[in-house]
Amino acid sequence: MKLWVKIVIGLILGIAVGLLFKEQTKYIKPLGDLFINAIKMLIVPLIFSSLFVGVTGMNDPKKMGRIGIKTFSLYLLTTAIAITIGLTLGTVLEPGAGISLDQNFEQVTGKAQPVSDTLINIIPKNPIKAATDGNVLQLIVFALLLGVATNMCSKEKAKPLINFMDSVAEAMYKLTAIVMEMAPYGVFALMAGVASQYGLDILIPLLKILIGVYLGCIIHALLTLGGAVAFIAKLNPINFFKGILSALAVAYSTASSSGTLPITIRCAQRNLGASHSISNFVLPLGATINMDGTAMYQGVAALFVAQAIGHDLTLANYVTIILTSTLASIGSAGVPGAGLIMLTLVLKSVGLPIEYIGIIAGIDRILDMARTTVNVVGDCMVTILVAKSENELDETIFNKVATV
Repeated sequence: MKLWVKIVIGLILGIAVGLLFKEQTKYIKPLGDLFINAIKMLIVPLIFSSLFVGVTGMNDPKKMGRIGIKTFSLYLLTTAIAITIGLTLGTVLEPGAGISLDQNFEQVTGKAQPVSDTLINIIPKNPIKAATDGNVLQLIVFALLLGVATNMCSKEKAKPLINFMDSVAEAMYKLTAIVMEMAPYGVFALMAGVASQYGLDILIPLLKILIGVYLGCIIHALLTLGGAVAFIAKLNPINFFKGILSALAVAYSTASSSGTLPITIRCAQRNLGASHSISNFVLPLGATINMDGTAMYQGVAALFVAQAIGHDLTLANYVTIILTSTLASIGSAGVPGAGLIMLTLVLKSVGLPIEYIGIIAGIDRILDMARTTVNVVGDCMVTILVAKSENELDETIFNKVATV
């Protein structure tokens, strides 16, 4: 039985067990925590080594610059499209209509970092501290700079470091394969916990938000991202989605783009045929700066808050939300719940009260699972487009889609 099938079975069984045996799920929760810890263990060394290997594998500075521009542009473009879809669905569905404001709204803890601070802090003062703190954006910048500097050194001096980091990357890929064997059991435990905590009752009062976000995610994934694979890369989108099923299952259950990264890289290389240098460069960047699903969620949520308090947004407000959500996605960490914190920045940008996010917080985890899945689809789509444009996509592998 293929791994993605086992993961999907684990996901479905987890939901069933969570709904039927709510209290008893506490006994299997440690299994899910163990899986999450194993995934987190991979993030820092995998991102650093894979990015370094990806950069040093591009000896041509022009090629690296070209790929960087393509990657960044595609990520920002798809994020802007996603937020536009979210705003459109929010306008049509009116999720905030009829919400009573005589409730005790919960103030969301945490502080959104302004976009200006994100840009200033992009250079790590201490790369070791950035790694231990899990500051992925700073870690990515350091890995890129070190890779560029290594390419500027003489081959004789650079070779030992390149060989060492290449060995680290290969070892991390093997360790990822080992951890992935735990995935069906970890996903089972995680979904059991989510189902037992939220049940089905929580879905009813906020059904419009759920429909808006999930419908938007489906539209963006199939039409925007799948369409780009079909019409720009001229590849079969069905093969594309089949090839990343394992990554999508893990993304949905963990709600973490960064946590899913090891599996995403594995799928891109083994199932989609993207070269190591392209996938090692594009995917770690995407796990940090490409937040299509998060941006879409912010559009729906912003309209929800505006409608709930009876505030009409102007055209300028809509443009502000699109720009702010797109830029905020760059500083949004690829971990569970990050989108909720970044939403405060979006609401502040158009003068909406952040206190009302408390309504959404109760189902944020369910929304987070959908938006994270779309984030991963977007990462893989950009990888395919960039690899195809650079003639570094093995279409024989892509067309076979030997799903792992």
